[in-house]
Amino acid sequence: MADLVRAMPADRGGALWRLAVQERQLDANVVRLAPGAGVAVHVEPDLDVLVFVVNGRGELEADGGAEALEAGCVVWLPRGSRRGLTAGPHGLDYLTVHRRRPGMTIGRAPGAERAGGEPVCLLDRVCPECGRLAPEGAEVRFCARCGTALPER
Repeated sequence: MADLVRAMPADRGGALWRLAVQERQLDANVVRLAPGAGVAVHVEPDLDVLVFVVNGRGELEADGGAEALEAGCVVWLPRGSRRGLTAGPHGLDYLTVHRRRPGMTIGRAPGAERAGGEPVCLLDRVCPECGRLAPEGAEVRFCARCGTALPER
């Protein structure tokens, strides 16, 4: 990890590396914040995030207040928590790991009434947890993305 970070130009910010395997349950990114740059304070409603500081120093603004970050720190940010990052005077490089963000789902909005009619013919192939469409053909019983049992046919 340290070699990857050292190999990147010091002025390059943003994602230095991303986990790119298509069929995965996790996402991982190595991110560089330039000196003084930051990620605005926000609330992540859906995902827990694990942050490992690879290089540099900075500050985490979280529900419990501000905490100093330095190389080697590991922080767990539970879903629903408030968080923001600011890089120190020499920048901040960190690894994030979290469950892969669900794709778009097929369904109706909460509180919407059902309009009636025939169910969609592919509905038994749509994962009720993450919305992924299972491949046609083989008898697939579980979602390849999250492992949830698919609806009965």
